[in-house]
Amino acid sequence: MRRKQRPAALAQRHGLDPARLRLPDEGHWTTLRDHLVDRLPRVEPARIDELLAQGAIHDLHGPLAPDTPFAPGTSVWFHRDLPNEVPVPFDISVVHRDDAILVVDKPHFLATIPRGSHIVETALVRLRRDLDLPTLSPAHRLDRGTAGLVLFVVDPTLRGRYQNLFRDRGVHKEYEAIARYDPGLDLPRTVTSRIVKIKGVITAQEVPGEPNAETRIELVEHDGQWGRYRLLPTTGRTHQLRLHLSSLGIPIRDDDFYPVLTEKPLDDFTNPLRLLAKVLAFTDPVTGEHRRFTSGLRLDL
Repeated sequence: MRRKQRPAALAQRHGLDPARLRLPDEGHWTTLRDHLVDRLPRVEPARIDELLAQGAIHDLHGPLAPDTPFAPGTSVWFHRDLPNEVPVPFDISVVHRDDAILVVDKPHFLATIPRGSHIVETALVRLRRDLDLPTLSPAHRLDRGTAGLVLFVVDPTLRGRYQNLFRDRGVHKEYEAIARYDPGLDLPRTVTSRIVKIKGVITAQEVPGEPNAETRIELVEHDGQWGRYRLLPTTGRTHQLRLHLSSLGIPIRDDDFYPVLTEKPLDDFTNPLRLLAKVLAFTDPVTGEHRRFTSGLRLDL
């Protein structure tokens, strides 16, 4: 797949690429400004005027003037205004780094990639900035609430090969969770169900139908009240592990999504979800060697 062309003059900002906007092939607008006002209804017209006056909107040749004519079929680039974000007060630990990949331990409460109200305070943006790796990209992702191993691709020419490992289920993944101990629960066992996630709805749900999610669940240890569980998913549905433990009557400790959704302020960094991506293992698609990475983080029982 070809990368989207980007004007060299408009560099990343805060580790973020500029937004690209392709103009339609035809239209009634006289100026670029007129089109942007219609195209970006959430942006105040005065802000668009300000960006144009500052030379902050570019085409392939450089900044565009406020009176730039509408040019059908061309593209413009600009940096979106960033939301006010609460800094996530936890560090990202590097587990492995070479010329091809970067493996890190992502802390709880930090999103993997920019999305919604989490933009700069994400693992991808932080790592691009702090490690000076502007072309870094994720091979997969973890939920904001989940801590542990995430694999990023350093060399952009190899991105697809590592992403395909996850797409094609070529990665062995082990998770660890803390949940209530139930002596009456028959473990180990494999849980299967059909999970659907509706766009715009924050939680996923299990529904009748052909299973599309599978997790092996093993009890590692317990203290009579809480258990440490090893989770071995063979699929990667949204919130799969959280749903499967909840369906057994042992939701993950401090899960504010399942079985009941509760609102938690974005600046509340207490009581993290007790879920950890513990192991990633795979045959490297570039070198052919077997790789196995283990998280340095640990969940207290």
